Amino acid sequence: MKDIMDLHTHTIASGHAYNTLYEMAQAAAAQKLELFGSTEHGPRMPGAAHEMYFINFKVIPSELFGVRTLMGCELNILDYEGHVDLLPYQLKKMDYAIASLHLPCFTAGTVAQNTAALVGAMKNPYVKIIGHPDDSRFPIDPDTAAAAAKEHHVLLEVNNSSLNPRSSRKGASENYRALLERCVHYQTPIVIGSDAHMASDVGNHAAAHALLEEAQFPEELIVNTSVEKLIPYIPSLTGDGTHEAGF
Repeated sequence: MKDIMDLHTHTIASGHAYNTLYEMAQAAAAQKLELFGSTEHGPRMPGAAHEMYFINFKVIPSELFGVRTLMGCELNILDYEGHVDLLPYQLKKMDYAIASLHLPCFTAGTVAQNTAALVGAMKNPYVKIIGHPDDSRFPIDPDTAAAAAKEHHVLLEVNNSSLNPRSSRKGASENYRALLERCVHYQTPIVIGSDAHMASDVGNHAAAHALLEEAQFPEELIVNTSVEKLIPYIPSLTGDGTHEAGF
């Protein structure tokens, strides 16, 4: 499968990643990606960037090392209603947002409560991707999640880092199998993300590809294969790539 994008990556601005934005973009170029997205953790994550970081993207070129560059955020879902840690006026200044459940920003509840948190985040018009919906510490109802993502026009992520045997997100493979089956049922598209915290992991989707192949997941539901598939979720891709003015 041709895979031309990585939309879930972190730099030193996230506080627990180890390369700069330029180093990550250079790695994307080395992997011959066409589209690279930087998504620092939202401000409620310990050590993450202040909210001011996310409203100054106008200074960042729309292309780095020959790769179209998108600037976003991995928001922290804060409660069972799906509230996140940046406000609409801040979110509108970025290309897209991922929303994820993270310790210590979210307290795990019941399956119904955790699922409601994801669905609530999906209703946010600036959230385009639900990050790593695979963590057994935050069990969800895969049927409800897949149906809601289809309804609210949000991509569900298959997170390559979650599939690493050393990942803290246990049970990811089994949880993805259940979720992917429901995605096929509802024809819900997915996106593969590396969740890279090191330049060496940018574009590393090997484990995700293996899982999708094993599950015989249809390629037409994977947006990584073309920019055209992503445009309905991130319409700004049809523009000149200029990031909105901040201050």
